[in-house]
Amino acid sequence: MIRIAKMSETKIALSEAGLPSFTAMPVLGRGKGHGDLEKAADVDPEHLELISEMPRLKSKRMITLVVADEKKDLAVETIIKSNQTGKSGDGKIFVIDTVDSVRVRTGESGEETLD
Repeated sequence: MIRIAKMSETKIALSEAGLPSFTAMPVLGRGKGHGDLEKAADVDPEHLELISEMPRLKSKRMITLVVADEKKDLAVETIIKSNQTGKSGDGKIFVIDTVDSVRVRTGESGEETLD
């Protein structure tokens, strides 16, 4: 999950790293942080509590990138490098084992379908 504004930079970085194939979808979500509260310094303290209790969903991009095990670290490092600002909302990467993949067009299966 990454910031929408970082999508172009991420796409270029992944392509330059030799990982051009992925899927991206618009998603809504939030973490446990209170990024919006940092901007609320001028809000009346009585209203600050109301703002903090109202979870706001933010627009993000979810990238699905399936790679062979030997490319996993490269993929993670590339996504971090192109998205890390040090601020709340930079995103999150989930690394999940994939059992198999099948290329629909040819019926091929396994790692050769990933390139």
